[in-house]
Amino acid sequence: MDRKRIASCVGKLTGLCLVAGVLVAGLIFPAAGTLGTVSNKISDQVKSTLALMLNNDPPLMTTVVDKDGAPIAYLYDQYRVRTPPDKISPHMKTALFAIEDRRFYEHNGVDWLATLRAAARNNASGGVEQGASTLTQQYVKNYLVHVIARNNKTAQQDAQEQSITRKLREARIAVGLETALSKDEILARYLDLVPFGGTIFGIGAAAQAYFDTTPDKLTIPQAATLAGMVNSPTFLDPEARPDKATQRRNTVIDAMVHDGKLSQEDADRYKASPLGLQNPVRPLQTGCVGAGPSHGFFCSFLVEYLAEAGFDLEQLKIGGYRVETTLDPKITEQAKQAVERQAPKETPGVANTMAIVKPGKDAHEVVALVANRDYGLKKDQFQTQFDLPSGVENKFGTGSVYKVFTAAAALEKGFGIDTVIASPNSYTSRVFKGGAASCPGAGEPNTYWYCLNNHNDRYPPQMPLRQALATSPNTAFVILEEKIGLDSVVDMASRLGMRKTMATNIAGVPPDPKAAKDLRMTQAEFYKSNGNASFTLGPAPSSTLELANVAATIMSGGTWCKPTPVRRVIDRDGKTLQLTKPPCEQALPEPVANALANGLSEDSKGMGTAAYTARQAGWTRPMMGKTGTTEEYKSAAYIGATPDYAGAVQVFNDSTSPQGICISSGPPRLCPEGNIYGGTAPAATWFDAMMKVHAGLPEKPLPPIEDRYRRGDGQNRAPDPGTSGTPQAATPPAPGTRTPDPVAPAPSTPPPNPVPPATAESQPPTTGPPTGPPTGPPSGPPGR
Repeated sequence: MDRKRIASCVGKLTGLCLVAGVLVAGLIFPAAGTLGTVSNKISDQVKSTLALMLNNDPPLMTTVVDKDGAPIAYLYDQYRVRTPPDKISPHMKTALFAIEDRRFYEHNGVDWLATLRAAARNNASGGVEQGASTLTQQYVKNYLVHVIARNNKTAQQDAQEQSITRKLREARIAVGLETALSKDEILARYLDLVPFGGTIFGIGAAAQAYFDTTPDKLTIPQAATLAGMVNSPTFLDPEARPDKATQRRNTVIDAMVHDGKLSQEDADRYKASPLGLQNPVRPLQTGCVGAGPSHGFFCSFLVEYLAEAGFDLEQLKIGGYRVETTLDPKITEQAKQAVERQAPKETPGVANTMAIVKPGKDAHEVVALVANRDYGLKKDQFQTQFDLPSGVENKFGTGSVYKVFTAAAALEKGFGIDTVIASPNSYTSRVFKGGAASCPGAGEPNTYWYCLNNHNDRYPPQMPLRQALATSPNTAFVILEEKIGLDSVVDMASRLGMRKTMATNIAGVPPDPKAAKDLRMTQAEFYKSNGNASFTLGPAPSSTLELANVAATIMSGGTWCKPTPVRRVIDRDGKTLQLTKPPCEQALPEPVANALANGLSEDSKGMGTAAYTARQAGWTRPMMGKTGTTEEYKSAAYIGATPDYAGAVQVFNDSTSPQGICISSGPPRLCPEGNIYGGTAPAATWFDAMMKVHAGLPEKPLPPIEDRYRRGDGQNRAPDPGTSGTPQAATPPAPGTRTPDPVAPAPSTPPPNPVPPATAESQPPTTGPPTGPPTGPPSGPPGR
């Protein structure tokens, strides 16, 4: 050997000895010699990092379960599940010790013998052939990289730099951990933390993703495969590089033989076996897309609800919570089938949505949120991530469903459900003015009143309020708005449950301070400030879930509760957490709510607008219900409730084409004219689902009604002609508008969307695009 090579080897060996000496000195004498300043700085970092490692667990996956405890979704940034020491296969521990740290139970966090041995070997080879980091030191490095610096690439690089300072810091933290924790605790923490490729972290997640098993059931070949990966999880990925992974697995098996943990005969058999990965390698899918087509909408609403309760998505992804929800998988499937039966998922431009809520005075639990569209990312397969059943996604309105709010306000102000109210076939209001349904004021130049017609001329000139709710004459409810005041009707919508809806603007999005005047206001502000009588005819964007909650509020004796998808949230340590949520409130006096429920009980029987569909479904239970249809047939709705369940359905155009929806012998479709009504597809969806939901449940009566709310206080009656407005004989609608034909003969063989005879609902059109705001106040000619 020449002198230069000898000198080089001596220099390397001297350097390695110095490194070892520095590490020892740094551990034993933190402020010794010229390393005092550096070591003091390291000492501060060691203390803070050690405190974090002892008191802060790594990110854990949050699991969302249905009401029965079955998982429906997983939320995570790092796919990791906590695995206690006694749930880890002995094979996994043996394999890991054999390949990574044979002296794990002998050293105090730093294996000086292994350090010197590795130094000598690396020095002899002129490169890095053998590492000397113990599992404890590896745990420290992985914690720095994947927990402390999880979202900081620069900090991750710093935590892996090849320097004496980093090695010294790691070594001292490792020694501190060994003082504070048992060996088994360190091992379990290491195996929970270490990456296994991609988003897979920890032995629990790795066992599931690669072998579809649990850590306690890992076989020797499986354990050897996973133990081999910790050295370089990307390079040794068994799915991407099976040859490299097999070679590394076999090296681990050989190491187990060397340690006397495995016979050569068994080792040879294991080495000859395939990797045995599940195909494909399948980590649990994160996010609400992973909840699947039926549960994804519920999951999305849940995440929004938890954010409002103080848990943002980032916190959910790392918190390791168990979220126990109110989702009923059986009811969800029944509702999903119902919406798709009326409007198959591939129906172009037609969305069908349904929400089901349990009434109650302590909580309104959301049990199902579905749409005919699937929840997902594949648009070409009619998937969407828009919150169709829970968000304010129907931009065209609910039609006459909003007459419920007018009736509620009237009952609160002294009317009864049997109070007779005026229902002329045509009416000119002298309280409300302008809008698309305006007409010149007789003898009053430059004055334009609000004019409207009923859907047809077969209504009697007056009728009891309960009959008006069942047959839906438009004039009757505009006259009621005049008598009780528009503001009270608008406020009633919010009180009963349309709170997020009324907080959006007339385009169904949050008010925009930079937009045109009408879009800077909430819906509540818009209708009040403009004195817009069409509010009772339901022209504005609305939420299916909030409509269902309105029905739940009425059926709960007027008690409003925020619709909740959560029963409880449990943290990673098993502690139930308190959520921030508004208390339930008495939105409507109980006698008034009970009267309203009874007043809405005629819709599904007799000549009610949903009676035909209810009969076709075989429905006989007591219930409350109300249909609604928009004037241009771009949407229709139905709400209904029994004492057990409340539900709402909205069918609406979800395309960019401003067309109506046609019902015929096949599925609904977009068409230039439209003929859908609330009593057709929406009611048919409701009754289809609710017949199954209520199967086996005892029939319950509607709540009793006090006599005062049956007859009223005696102060209200049908107004005389010529008071606030002018009832008229039937007249043509205002120019540029039309009134749809209400008569739809029942077919001999009912189509999928049965059309009730002589029932129809409509409301004034909006003039804006189907997914955008109206260009003027959403008012116009009537329908029911």
